[in-house]
Amino acid sequence: MTTRTLVIHPDIKAERGANRSAQARLDEITGLASALDLDIVDSRIDVVSVVRPGTLFGSGKLKEFKDLVHDEKIDLLIMDGSLSPVQQRNLEKELSVKVLDRTSLILEIFGERAQTREGALQVELAHLLYQKSRLVRSWTHLERQRGGLGFVGGPGETQIEADRRMIDMRVERIRRQLEKVVRTRGLHRQKRQKAPHPVVALVGYTNAGKSTLFNALTGASVMAEDMLFATLDPTMRAIETGAGRRVILSDTVGFVSDLPTQLVTAFRATLEEVLEATVLVHVRDISSPETEAQASDVRDVLKELGLKEATIDGAIEVYNKIDRLEADELAAVRNEAARNDNIVCVSALEETGVAAVLDAIERQLAAEDLSLDLELPFDDGEALAWLYANGSIKTRTDGETAANLTLSMSRKEAAQFEKRFGYNFT
Repeated sequence: MTTRTLVIHPDIKAERGANRSAQARLDEITGLASALDLDIVDSRIDVVSVVRPGTLFGSGKLKEFKDLVHDEKIDLLIMDGSLSPVQQRNLEKELSVKVLDRTSLILEIFGERAQTREGALQVELAHLLYQKSRLVRSWTHLERQRGGLGFVGGPGETQIEADRRMIDMRVERIRRQLEKVVRTRGLHRQKRQKAPHPVVALVGYTNAGKSTLFNALTGASVMAEDMLFATLDPTMRAIETGAGRRVILSDTVGFVSDLPTQLVTAFRATLEEVLEATVLVHVRDISSPETEAQASDVRDVLKELGLKEATIDGAIEVYNKIDRLEADELAAVRNEAARNDNIVCVSALEETGVAAVLDAIERQLAAEDLSLDLELPFDDGEALAWLYANGSIKTRTDGETAANLTLSMSRKEAAQFEKRFGYNFT
């Protein structure tokens, strides 16, 4: 049986921002709830003029909610935004239903979506950190006292202290397990760094179409559904640009506005692929009326991860889902792309414009290439083969014993060549 769910966006006057409308926020939280296959019985916006510390809403609104919960046989209330532990407890007590706030809901989605061992550990860590923040003296059972050792005349360990200690122990165990996973990922990253292939990371708001674009670029079959957080665990594939350059393409977890701090912290190891990427590709749902606000949220998370602003500003912007645009809207975004080499218009679903994404990636990589000269003896066939495989040979003049080459390659490739074969470029 599905869980009958009521979704509410509290439109708090004091917190209204210019980025998003209340309706857009309601649509997003409803989409998040739908990602868990909940039965959304009703979704609504309720204006909050004065925030009540204990319940968020006033008594009249609570009576209205209580009647709705009773009449519609509601099992779950999802409240957009952040509830204090006291507010969550009081709402559950007043309405006699389970209450989730935005952070709780996102944690639930992540818990269901994580496929790998690392993903499951990261989600559990985020859950525990969130639960620890909920341990306040608002539940009566947490005030119960356990017997002390008797050496001190005061009270023994309280239940809340015991719960916090148990969570701390579990958190420490998970962190140790994650350290092993991170070390393994680090070894894999070192191997990739030894290979002269740049990493291209796809980033973007959740449900922007990153995985669909990833599949179109690689021919892979990564889960790509029209739902929020369809992808949690990173996927990497080797592809070639139009110029024949080999790159590693990485698909990452989607971002969302007000992404819980616990999740940013827990998934930092996964998102290290973004931090170390040579090229950043920001995939946007250009058909969404909230596309600018979503793009701003993505940039904010990237900054929080420690990415430099110059890197964020230099990202390739893929305007995805152009198949959903009206003719005048499509003309406008195409005109914008025509004026900016870093903007590409695509429909990943229809696989139109995909080659242009590869061309944009190649342009960014080529702009970083060095122009180099080298005299290479004919008898060093391994080094010559490496240059042909990994560099771009512009001219070659053969002498009696050596080839004089003019070529281009990235700084990383040049450094790898010099270290491996002992030659110095001029």
